[in-house]
Amino acid sequence: MTSSGRSDPPIRLTILGSGTSFGVPVVGCECPTCTSDDPRDRRTRHAALVEVADTRLLVDTPPELRLQLVAAGIRTIDAVWFTHTHADHVHGIDDLRVFTLYSGEELPAFVPKEYAEEMYSRFQYVFDGSIEPPPGSSKPEGSLRPFSGDEPVSVGGHDFHPVAVPHGAVTSYGFRVGGLGYITDAKTLTPSALRALEGVDTLVLNALWFGDPHPAHFNIEEAVEAAKAVGARRTLLTHLTHRVKHSELAAWLPAGIEPAYDGLVAEVGAA
Repeated sequence: MTSSGRSDPPIRLTILGSGTSFGVPVVGCECPTCTSDDPRDRRTRHAALVEVADTRLLVDTPPELRLQLVAAGIRTIDAVWFTHTHADHVHGIDDLRVFTLYSGEELPAFVPKEYAEEMYSRFQYVFDGSIEPPPGSSKPEGSLRPFSGDEPVSVGGHDFHPVAVPHGAVTSYGFRVGGLGYITDAKTLTPSALRALEGVDTLVLNALWFGDPHPAHFNIEEAVEAAKAVGARRTLLTHLTHRVKHSELAAWLPAGIEPAYDGLVAEVGAA
Protein backbone atom coordinates (compact mmCIF):
# COMPACT_ATOMS: atom_id res chain seq x y z
CA MET A 1 0.00 0.00 0.00
CA THR A 2 1.11 3.58 -0.55
CA SER A 3 1.37 6.08 2.29
CA SER A 4 -2.09 7.38 1.30
CA GLY A 5 -3.58 3.89 1.71
CA ARG A 6 -3.99 3.27 -2.04
CA SER A 7 -2.65 0.07 -3.55
CA ASP A 8 0.37 0.33 -5.84
CA PRO A 9 -0.52 -0.37 -9.48
CA PRO A 10 0.56 -3.82 -10.70
CA ILE A 11 3.96 -3.92 -12.39
CA ARG A 12 5.09 -6.55 -14.86
CA LEU A 13 8.66 -6.73 -16.13
CA THR A 14 9.76 -8.54 -19.28
CA ILE A 15 13.48 -8.90 -19.97
CA LEU A 16 13.79 -8.57 -23.74
CA GLY A 17 17.59 -8.67 -23.91
CA SER A 18 19.95 -9.77 -21.15
CA GLY A 19 23.30 -9.52 -22.94
CA THR A 20 26.11 -7.04 -23.11
CA SER A 21 27.34 -5.18 -26.19
CA PHE A 22 28.69 -8.27 -28.01
CA GLY A 23 25.59 -10.36 -27.36
CA VAL A 24 25.75 -14.13 -26.89
CA PRO A 25 26.77 -16.11 -28.86
CA VAL A 26 29.66 -13.87 -29.83
CA VAL A 27 30.49 -13.94 -33.53
CA GLY A 28 33.15 -16.58 -34.21
CA CYS A 29 33.33 -17.82 -30.61
CA GLU A 30 33.16 -21.51 -29.70
CA CYS A 31 33.31 -21.19 -25.91
CA PRO A 32 30.97 -23.33 -23.73
CA THR A 33 28.43 -20.50 -23.37
CA CYS A 34 28.36 -19.55 -27.05
CA THR A 35 27.84 -23.20 -28.07
CA SER A 36 25.44 -24.01 -25.23
CA ASP A 37 22.11 -25.75 -25.91
CA ASP A 38 20.50 -23.87 -23.01
CA PRO A 39 18.27 -21.15 -24.53
CA ARG A 40 18.96 -18.97 -21.48
CA ASP A 41 22.55 -18.66 -22.73
CA ARG A 42 21.41 -16.88 -25.90
CA ARG A 43 21.53 -13.22 -24.90
CA THR A 44 20.55 -10.35 -27.16
CA ARG A 45 21.54 -6.80 -26.30
CA HIS A 46 19.94 -4.94 -23.39
CA ALA A 47 16.23 -4.05 -23.43
CA ALA A 48 13.17 -4.52 -21.25
CA LEU A 49 9.46 -3.80 -21.16
CA VAL A 50 7.93 -2.38 -17.98
CA GLU A 51 4.15 -2.52 -17.70
CA VAL A 52 2.62 -0.38 -14.96
CA ALA A 53 -1.14 -0.97 -14.94
CA ASP A 54 -2.05 -0.25 -18.58
CA THR A 55 1.11 1.74 -19.44
CA ARG A 56 3.89 0.01 -21.40
CA LEU A 57 7.38 1.50 -21.27
CA LEU A 58 10.19 0.16 -23.45
CA VAL A 59 13.67 0.48 -21.96
CA ASP A 60 16.31 1.12 -24.67
CA THR A 61 16.33 0.18 -28.36
CA PRO A 62 19.14 -2.31 -29.05
CA PRO A 63 20.10 -3.61 -32.51
CA GLU A 64 17.97 -6.77 -32.07
CA LEU A 65 14.85 -4.86 -31.02
CA ARG A 66 12.55 -6.17 -33.76
CA LEU A 67 13.46 -9.76 -32.97
CA GLN A 68 12.91 -9.15 -29.26
CA LEU A 69 9.49 -7.56 -29.81
CA VAL A 70 8.36 -10.42 -32.03
CA ALA A 71 9.62 -13.06 -29.59
CA ALA A 72 7.78 -11.43 -26.68
CA GLY A 73 4.59 -10.81 -28.68
CA ILE A 74 4.67 -7.06 -28.02
CA ARG A 75 2.19 -5.19 -30.23
CA THR A 76 2.08 -1.74 -28.62
CA ILE A 77 4.15 0.51 -26.40
CA ASP A 78 3.35 3.92 -24.94
CA ALA A 79 6.83 5.38 -24.56
CA VAL A 80 10.54 4.55 -24.55
CA TRP A 81 13.17 5.30 -21.90
CA PHE A 82 16.79 5.68 -22.97
CA THR A 83 19.28 4.93 -20.22
CA HIS A 84 22.23 6.40 -22.17
CA THR A 85 23.48 6.65 -25.75
CA HIS A 86 25.93 3.78 -26.22
CA ALA A 87 25.36 1.92 -29.48
CA ASP A 88 24.04 -1.30 -27.94
CA HIS A 89 21.26 0.72 -26.26
CA VAL A 90 20.10 2.96 -29.12
CA HIS A 91 20.98 1.56 -32.54
CA GLY A 92 17.70 -0.30 -32.98
CA ILE A 93 15.71 2.91 -32.82
CA ASP A 94 14.36 2.54 -36.36
CA ASP A 95 12.34 -0.48 -35.19
CA LEU A 96 10.09 1.97 -33.32
CA ARG A 97 8.68 2.86 -36.71
CA VAL A 98 6.04 0.12 -36.59
CA PHE A 99 4.46 1.59 -33.46
CA THR A 100 4.08 5.09 -34.84
CA LEU A 101 2.90 3.72 -38.16
CA TYR A 102 0.08 1.87 -36.40
CA SER A 103 -0.85 4.67 -34.00
CA GLY A 104 -0.32 7.66 -36.28
CA GLU A 105 1.07 9.51 -33.27
CA GLU A 106 4.51 10.53 -32.07
CA LEU A 107 6.08 8.18 -29.55
CA PRO A 108 7.36 9.91 -26.39
CA ALA A 109 11.08 9.24 -25.97
CA PHE A 110 12.36 10.01 -22.48
CA VAL A 111 16.05 10.91 -22.70
CA PRO A 112 18.41 12.23 -20.00
CA LYS A 113 18.80 15.95 -20.55
CA GLU A 114 22.55 15.66 -21.08
CA TYR A 115 21.99 13.31 -24.04
CA ALA A 116 19.05 15.04 -25.71
CA GLU A 117 21.11 17.07 -28.19
CA GLU A 118 23.17 14.02 -29.13
CA MET A 119 20.05 11.91 -29.69
CA TYR A 120 18.54 14.63 -31.86
CA SER A 121 21.67 15.05 -33.98
CA ARG A 122 22.23 11.30 -34.42
CA PHE A 123 18.60 10.50 -35.17
CA GLN A 124 17.22 13.76 -36.47
CA TYR A 125 14.94 11.99 -38.92
CA VAL A 126 13.16 10.39 -35.94
CA PHE A 127 12.71 13.53 -33.86
CA ASP A 128 12.27 16.27 -36.48
CA GLY A 129 8.66 16.30 -37.54
CA SER A 130 9.45 18.43 -40.58
CA ILE A 131 11.42 15.57 -42.17
CA GLU A 132 9.04 13.62 -44.36
CA PRO A 133 9.80 10.05 -45.48
CA PRO A 134 9.87 9.36 -49.22
CA PRO A 135 6.46 8.61 -50.75
CA GLY A 136 5.39 5.07 -50.02
CA SER A 137 7.77 4.66 -47.07
CA SER A 138 7.65 5.47 -43.37
CA LYS A 139 9.86 6.52 -40.48
CA PRO A 140 9.66 6.52 -36.69
CA GLU A 141 7.92 9.59 -35.31
CA GLY A 142 9.46 10.38 -31.94
CA SER A 143 9.00 13.21 -29.49
CA LEU A 144 12.08 13.93 -27.37
CA ARG A 145 11.21 14.37 -23.69
CA PRO A 146 14.43 15.39 -21.88
CA PHE A 147 14.47 14.74 -18.13
CA SER A 148 16.77 15.74 -15.33
CA GLY A 149 18.10 13.35 -12.76
CA ASP A 150 16.36 14.88 -9.77
CA GLU A 151 12.69 15.08 -10.78
CA PRO A 152 10.14 12.30 -11.31
CA VAL A 153 9.06 11.59 -14.89
CA SER A 154 5.36 11.00 -15.49
CA VAL A 155 4.71 8.16 -17.94
CA GLY A 156 1.05 7.35 -18.40
CA GLY A 157 0.30 9.07 -15.11
CA HIS A 158 2.84 6.96 -13.18
CA ASP A 159 5.94 8.48 -11.59
CA PHE A 160 9.28 7.06 -12.72
CA HIS A 161 12.08 8.40 -10.53
CA PRO A 162 15.39 8.62 -12.43
CA VAL A 163 18.37 6.95 -10.73
CA ALA A 164 21.73 8.17 -12.02
CA VAL A 165 24.68 5.77 -11.80
CA PRO A 166 28.33 6.12 -12.89
CA HIS A 167 29.18 4.24 -16.08
CA GLY A 168 32.83 4.90 -16.79
CA ALA A 169 33.17 8.38 -18.27
CA VAL A 170 29.40 8.81 -18.66
CA THR A 171 26.26 8.47 -16.58
CA SER A 172 23.53 5.90 -17.10
CA TYR A 173 19.98 6.58 -15.90
CA GLY A 174 17.88 3.81 -14.47
CA PHE A 175 14.67 4.42 -12.54
CA ARG A 176 12.46 3.50 -9.62
CA VAL A 177 8.74 2.95 -10.12
CA GLY A 178 6.71 1.44 -7.31
CA GLY A 179 8.41 -1.74 -6.14
CA LEU A 180 10.75 -1.95 -9.15
CA GLY A 181 14.29 -0.60 -9.24
CA TYR A 182 15.92 -0.79 -12.66
CA ILE A 183 19.66 -0.19 -13.11
CA THR A 184 21.86 -1.06 -16.05
CA ASP A 185 25.42 -0.18 -17.03
CA ALA A 186 26.49 0.84 -13.55
CA LYS A 187 29.92 0.64 -11.99
CA THR A 188 28.75 1.65 -8.50
CA LEU A 189 25.58 2.59 -6.68
CA THR A 190 26.09 6.03 -5.18
CA PRO A 191 24.57 6.94 -1.80
CA SER A 192 21.79 8.82 -3.59
CA ALA A 193 21.08 5.77 -5.77
CA LEU A 194 20.90 3.53 -2.72
CA ARG A 195 18.44 5.93 -1.09
CA ALA A 196 16.30 5.98 -4.22
CA LEU A 197 16.21 2.17 -4.33
CA GLU A 198 15.45 1.66 -0.65
CA GLY A 199 12.54 -0.71 -0.13
CA VAL A 200 12.21 -2.01 -3.71
CA ASP A 201 10.72 -5.46 -4.10
CA THR A 202 12.52 -6.32 -7.34
CA LEU A 203 15.88 -4.98 -8.52
CA VAL A 204 17.41 -5.28 -11.98
CA LEU A 205 21.18 -4.83 -11.96
CA ASN A 206 23.91 -5.25 -14.53
CA ALA A 207 26.81 -7.68 -14.19
CA LEU A 208 29.43 -8.86 -16.67
CA TRP A 209 31.53 -11.79 -15.48
CA PHE A 210 33.40 -13.24 -12.54
CA GLY A 211 36.68 -11.78 -11.39
CA ASP A 212 38.32 -9.11 -13.53
CA PRO A 213 37.18 -5.59 -12.61
CA HIS A 214 35.82 -3.48 -15.44
CA PRO A 215 36.13 0.33 -15.47
CA ALA A 216 32.49 0.95 -16.39
CA HIS A 217 30.45 -2.09 -15.28
CA PHE A 218 29.90 -4.23 -12.21
CA ASN A 219 31.47 -7.64 -12.34
CA ILE A 220 29.32 -10.35 -10.77
CA GLU A 221 30.90 -10.15 -7.32
CA GLU A 222 30.45 -6.36 -7.23
CA ALA A 223 26.85 -6.67 -8.40
CA VAL A 224 26.10 -9.15 -5.63
CA GLU A 225 27.47 -6.76 -3.00
CA ALA A 226 25.44 -3.91 -4.48
CA ALA A 227 22.32 -6.10 -4.49
CA LYS A 228 22.86 -6.97 -0.83
CA ALA A 229 23.18 -3.27 -0.03
CA VAL A 230 19.79 -2.61 -1.65
CA GLY A 231 18.18 -5.66 -0.05
CA ALA A 232 15.42 -6.33 -2.58
CA ARG A 233 13.35 -9.48 -2.23
CA ARG A 234 14.46 -10.47 -5.73
CA THR A 235 17.40 -9.26 -7.82
CA LEU A 236 17.85 -10.09 -11.50
CA LEU A 237 21.32 -9.77 -13.01
CA THR A 238 21.40 -8.66 -16.63
CA HIS A 239 23.90 -7.33 -19.21
CA LEU A 240 25.80 -10.63 -18.94
CA THR A 241 28.68 -11.73 -21.17
CA HIS A 242 29.61 -15.09 -22.67
CA ARG A 243 32.15 -15.66 -19.92
CA VAL A 244 29.46 -17.12 -17.68
CA LYS A 245 26.81 -19.80 -18.31
CA HIS A 246 23.32 -19.30 -16.94
CA SER A 247 23.19 -22.61 -15.06
CA GLU A 248 26.58 -22.09 -13.43
CA LEU A 249 25.77 -18.55 -12.38
CA ALA A 250 22.36 -19.56 -11.01
CA ALA A 251 24.00 -22.27 -8.89
CA TRP A 252 26.63 -19.85 -7.54
CA LEU A 253 24.45 -16.89 -6.64
CA PRO A 254 23.02 -16.48 -3.13
CA ALA A 255 19.31 -16.80 -2.42
CA GLY A 256 17.28 -13.90 -3.76
CA ILE A 257 19.71 -13.10 -6.60
CA GLU A 258 19.42 -14.82 -9.98
CA PRO A 259 20.55 -14.37 -13.57
CA ALA A 260 18.05 -12.84 -15.96
CA TYR A 261 17.52 -14.29 -19.42
CA ASP A 262 15.83 -13.19 -22.61
CA GLY A 263 12.08 -13.62 -22.24
CA LEU A 264 11.99 -13.73 -18.45
CA VAL A 265 8.74 -12.28 -17.08
CA ALA A 266 8.52 -11.08 -13.48
CA GLU A 267 5.55 -9.82 -11.48
CA VAL A 268 6.82 -7.08 -9.19
CA GLY A 269 5.53 -6.84 -5.64
CA ALA A 270 4.57 -3.61 -3.94
CA ALA A 271 7.19 -1.42 -2.29
